[in-house]
Amino acid sequence: MKTIADFNFQNKKALIRVDFNVPLNEEQQVTDATRIEAAKPTIIKVLEDGGSCILMSHLGRPKGRDSQFSLSHICEAVSEIIGVQVTFVSECVGEKAREAVAQLQTGEILLLENLRYHPEEKSGDKSFAKELASLGDIYINDAFGTAHRAHASTAVIAQFFPESKCFGSLLASEIVNVNKVMSHGEKPVTAIIGGAKVSSKITIIENILDKVDHLIIGGGMAFTFVKAQGGSIGNSLVEDDKQELALAILEQAKAKNVEVHLPLDCLIAEAFSNDAATKVCPINSIPDGWMGLDGGTQTRELFAEVILKSKTILFNGPIGVFEMPTFAQGTMDVCTALAQATAAGAFTLVGGGDSVAAVKQFNFGEKVSYVSTGGGAMLEMLEGKTLPGIAAIME
Repeated sequence: MKTIADFNFQNKKALIRVDFNVPLNEEQQVTDATRIEAAKPTIIKVLEDGGSCILMSHLGRPKGRDSQFSLSHICEAVSEIIGVQVTFVSECVGEKAREAVAQLQTGEILLLENLRYHPEEKSGDKSFAKELASLGDIYINDAFGTAHRAHASTAVIAQFFPESKCFGSLLASEIVNVNKVMSHGEKPVTAIIGGAKVSSKITIIENILDKVDHLIIGGGMAFTFVKAQGGSIGNSLVEDDKQELALAILEQAKAKNVEVHLPLDCLIAEAFSNDAATKVCPINSIPDGWMGLDGGTQTRELFAEVILKSKTILFNGPIGVFEMPTFAQGTMDVCTALAQATAAGAFTLVGGGDSVAAVKQFNFGEKVSYVSTGGGAMLEMLEGKTLPGIAAIME
């Protein structure tokens, strides 16, 4: 696996695919700079070697050229975070872009305009990729968040740099940390899979059953398993057409000696509202008209006990509707247990949009081993899929 550590960038123009698809407010100001901060080590390495950086990214889903999606809005934030004034050019290909690159001096950074102003980016157009490639001497992919897309700037472009392409420090660390769970995790290995639906996590569950010792199932998807086993779940979220699948997963887990931990009790409510009347009851005895929205006391204790005796832990999906304070305790307790396990020497990986959001919301980001920056890319890696943006560098 070639990384930026394998190259000296002196007098080189590094063409870096970053993931600066960051949220903006109504004033077009960056509201969460996590992805920009994550790219900083790669950019600094190039500059300290005596090279220059050409940054390319997408922002949002524009239909053609649309000023609200211009990367010019984030230029100031990038400059502040990197500590170097960033120059912006309002094109990513063509004469204007080439002129801006020609003027780029050692130690300078150039930010190209939104790649997705061009439909050729998403379609993986080879000519568009070749034109982008002509701007740099070395290609670095540091955009984990788009590594699962076979786009021009993430996968197709790499073929034009047969000997001078590598992973940035962020993308390299994502690969290393996922592999710590999926390939060589210290046992016992535990996966916490939560969220709303079994259907969205089935491939992940099937792929990790050969790799884990414990499987914790939480969130709305747990009710499909409970109902499949004959439990009463009231008005809780359920996928009736996935009950046979749930039972098959339990059989597979048993055959592979994986211990499955389903919730024992849950906090139920009369309505999907933070202010609804609530009470705790066994998860398989929820009365009609009530719905389970968080783990109960016994469930939280069980999950924490399993986490604390594990050496490698994946957290992918919340335990309850953590966005509502009334139903956040189950997910908070998992975060607390993860932090305790990490402090005791376990490796803890948090991946997937809702899990990452929960860890950040409850300020546990610095208390776990690694928080992934890529939602869809992370999920596809956990499913065992080959990501085009990673495969292109490996070739």
